[in-house]
Amino acid sequence: MARKMMQFTRLRGKTPDKRAADDRRGDFDEIYAGFAPDRAADQASRCEQCGIPFCQVHCPLHNNIPDWLLLAAQGRLREAYAVSSSTNNMPEICGRICPQDRLCEGSCVLEQSRHGSVTIGAVEKFITDTAWEQGWVQPVRPTRERSQSVGIIGAGPGGMAAAEQLRKHGYKVTLYDRYDRVGGLLIYGIPGFKLEKTVVERRARLLAEAGVEIRVNFEVGRDASLADLRERHDALLVATGVYKARGLSVPGAGLPGVLPALTYLTAANRLNLGDTVPEFDSGELNAAGKNVVVIGGGDTAMDCVRTAIRQGATSVKCLYRRDQANMPGSQREVTNAKEEGVEFVWLAAPEAVLDQDGRAAEVRAVRMHLGIADAAGRQTPTPIEGSQFRLPAEMVVAALGFEPEDLPTLFGEPSLPVTRWGTLKVDHRTLMTEMDGVFAAGDIVRGASLVVWAVRDGRDAAEGIHEYLQARATGKAAPAGDMALAS
Repeated sequence: MARKMMQFTRLRGKTPDKRAADDRRGDFDEIYAGFAPDRAADQASRCEQCGIPFCQVHCPLHNNIPDWLLLAAQGRLREAYAVSSSTNNMPEICGRICPQDRLCEGSCVLEQSRHGSVTIGAVEKFITDTAWEQGWVQPVRPTRERSQSVGIIGAGPGGMAAAEQLRKHGYKVTLYDRYDRVGGLLIYGIPGFKLEKTVVERRARLLAEAGVEIRVNFEVGRDASLADLRERHDALLVATGVYKARGLSVPGAGLPGVLPALTYLTAANRLNLGDTVPEFDSGELNAAGKNVVVIGGGDTAMDCVRTAIRQGATSVKCLYRRDQANMPGSQREVTNAKEEGVEFVWLAAPEAVLDQDGRAAEVRAVRMHLGIADAAGRQTPTPIEGSQFRLPAEMVVAALGFEPEDLPTLFGEPSLPVTRWGTLKVDHRTLMTEMDGVFAAGDIVRGASLVVWAVRDGRDAAEGIHEYLQARATGKAAPAGDMALAS
């Protein structure tokens, strides 16, 4: 039954049902159920259909959110999926893991007027999950096949989005990835309780069915140099992401039991995918029976604390140097973590990791207060003299963010241009580097960011590559950009 819109005065905003904390602590399954069709239509009908859709403005992909909410409210789900997927290559993934509270839902006019935002992410997930169930999601079938080929280094969200867009144009596309599965951090970084791996795996199968050649366990610099790939393809896209962990810089940071977040999360995800993980079996990467301290306040830290809970840790604490209002992670994830038994130690920073018998045993921390704002407008945390305290910690996980690897060295291409931060330098209009025909997109350009931004960048890079290849095919010069913007 078609619903009238602007039902926010009659209906309260509701998310899908969430499994009880006691239930979900025992497994890595997603914690939210899907909407029933009637409930999804009701929630979509709350949309105000405002003249300036701030939800769309603040979505990195500029998804046509009011349009597909209207179609969902009217029960026209196939059309809703067509609109949703026209701007997003993986809407069911973004519906699950985007921090909507910081993006579309946080910008909803209803949220600002205290009526409660439309539950955009849950409706987006419902639409696309329905599309998969009904068989509406089909592999790309280009209207013409082109002779040019494009190689994409990195099969994460940015590389996957670019591959699909380039196949729409009819290019031969090869995805290269150094890991044994497609998906990047979607597979190995994000836990199953936020994103079940079958959701990513079916996207990978869709790319293969569309004619994308996928080469896993392929490491540029080992199996081929960047120069080799440039000879093999008419254009290249580097979409490797950023994987170098920012380490702890305190005494004891090198002790056994102090782990980088991605090492810990990758082991947990591999185990849940059915792989054998010797470091888990030995107890090194298993939180069971341990006091765990996770240092950091972003979404990766939330993934770590919630993983440790599920592995049966004795206690799990999140140590963050600012307060909850100033943490970069999703507040929704903080709520979920608290429900599951995580203790947050706000306004505290590590001073040292202390050992017992040569292994991590405690974290010595100091209380902080927020002082004068820095250049970015954030108050600077300052230690409070004499406020040291200790936390038991047989496992310490550093979730302090990620930095770019040294790609010029890894790829055997010292002339590959990088910025002073180590990210790849590109013309921000075309996303091409100073090396002819070599493009870059995603975190390796912008630094560690969100999946939705990687998808956006992958789409933009695909258009830049298409423009470049068409200019070459017709003998025209590709439009010049401004490399100074990237430095």
